[in-house]
Amino acid sequence: MDSQKTSFILKSIFSVLLLLIVSKSIFSQNQQSDTLKVQAIVYNGDTIPMSVLENIYVYAHLTEEQKKAVAKYNRLRNAVYVTYPYARKSGIVLNDINANLVKYNKESDRKRYIKSREKELKKEFTTPLTKLSVYQGKILMKLINRETGNNCYEIIKEYRGGLTARLYQTVAFFFDSNLKQPYDAEKEDWVIEKIVKEVQRLYGYDEIAKKK
Repeated sequence: MDSQKTSFILKSIFSVLLLLIVSKSIFSQNQQSDTLKVQAIVYNGDTIPMSVLENIYVYAHLTEEQKKAVAKYNRLRNAVYVTYPYARKSGIVLNDINANLVKYNKESDRKRYIKSREKELKKEFTTPLTKLSVYQGKILMKLINRETGNNCYEIIKEYRGGLTARLYQTVAFFFDSNLKQPYDAEKEDWVIEKIVKEVQRLYGYDEIAKKK
C-alpha cells in the first residue's frame, strides 16, 4: 500500500511538472509571436514607430522642346570635346609667341619670328582643322579666344596684317562664321565653360587661358 501511494505521489508530481513545462513553452511561444521589433523615432517626447520606404522613381517622356534642348547640348558638348585640344595647343603656341615678341625691337625681326612660328602652327593644325564642320569651327574660334584672350581676327591682324584678316573674315562670313567670336565665360558662354572644365578634369589639362 505504501508503495502504491508513493508511486501515485511521484506520478502526480511528474504530471504537474510536465504541465508547468508545457504551459511555459506555450506562453513563451505566444509571447514571441506577439512581439514585433520596429524602428522608432522620438518626436516631441513621444516615441513613434518609423519605417524607411524604398525610393520610387517616376519617369516621363521628354517633350519635343526638351528633346531639342538635349540634342543642342549634345552637339555643343561634342564640338567642345573635339576642338578644345586644338584650341589649347594653339593657345600654348600663341601665348608663347606673344611672350617672345617682346624680345624683338625691329619690325623685321618680329615678322621673321612670327613667320617661323606660323609654319609650326600650319604643320600642327592644317590637316585636322580641315575636317571640322562649320559649327565646330565656330566653337574652336571661341575657345581660341578663351585660351589667348584675343579673338581670331585680332590674332591674324597682329601676325599677318589687316588686309589678310579682312580676307579671312570675308571667307568666314560666307561660311556662316565669324573670326571675331567673343567669349564670355560668365554669361553667354557659361555652358561652354562648364564643358571645358569637364574636359580638363577628364584629361588632366592644366589651365592656360589668358586672363582678360
